[in-house]
Amino acid sequence: MHSNELAKRHTRANLLMLLAAMIWGSAFVAQRLSLDAIGPFLFNGLRFLLGSAVVLVLCLRPGAKVSRDHLAALMHRPKTAAAGIVLGIVLAVAISFQQVGLQYTTVANAGFITSLYVVIVPLAGAALGHRTSAGIWLGALLAAVGLYFLSVTSAFEVHAGDLYQLGCALVISVQVLLVGRFARSRDALVLALVQFATCGVLCLAVALAVEPVQMAALARAWPSIVYGGGLSVGIGYTLQVVAQRDAAPAHAAIIFSMEGVFAALAGWLVLGETLSLRALAGAASMLAGLIVCQCWPSGTTRAERGTNPGPSR
Repeated sequence: MHSNELAKRHTRANLLMLLAAMIWGSAFVAQRLSLDAIGPFLFNGLRFLLGSAVVLVLCLRPGAKVSRDHLAALMHRPKTAAAGIVLGIVLAVAISFQQVGLQYTTVANAGFITSLYVVIVPLAGAALGHRTSAGIWLGALLAAVGLYFLSVTSAFEVHAGDLYQLGCALVISVQVLLVGRFARSRDALVLALVQFATCGVLCLAVALAVEPVQMAALARAWPSIVYGGGLSVGIGYTLQVVAQRDAAPAHAAIIFSMEGVFAALAGWLVLGETLSLRALAGAASMLAGLIVCQCWPSGTTRAERGTNPGPSR
């Protein structure tokens, strides 16, 4: 391929990934605003069902013959269906931690702490016997220091909401490792469709059991549902899939690590949230750790480390 054409494709991929990171980061605001009207499980159920509907449309579009064929054969591919269901169950647990925790912490904290999966995944790979570079350990140390300054006050109190976000990061790490295993031989869009639909159904079932469902409340929450489902889940994920075909892994890692920065910026612009100097130092340390962890020169490939540069929403 001509070098100019390759450079254009890389630039396009970087811009698409930056847009996805902006959508994901700003979606934390939509998630937070939804809590003023409806419960966390109802919001997650509706937004992931909406996101799965967007992915279904993409699977059925005229130019997506492979996805259409895989979708048509889904009932005859029990392994693909089973993989998507497993991913959906794990995702439902992770996203429930995140949404419940947003009731007790800031959008900025949620964005940065959730991004810790970028460090946790390669550490989990090391525990499983994968080769690990010095950058992984340095990145983990920087992220741990940042988490301390971001979440632990000078009086050594830990915000309950931050613990929920840490739980989300831990479970998302499991989900990312499973995606790396399941997606190698399956259509990405079809796998995402089953995953998102499963997550939506599970969260909606919990909501109907434990949360009030009122039409007036849903009417107030619909802009957040549309943004969190149609954009964050449906469009954001699709941008990631399209962009990473032409993206350099190091570029993807850096750009997607900016999700926490965009969350903090959106929280400040829309909700008026601010970070103390202590929290800013923690956020900067965490961001440095995420980038170092993904970009430190290593003799291993990304597949060997078991990592995935992009979030799963």
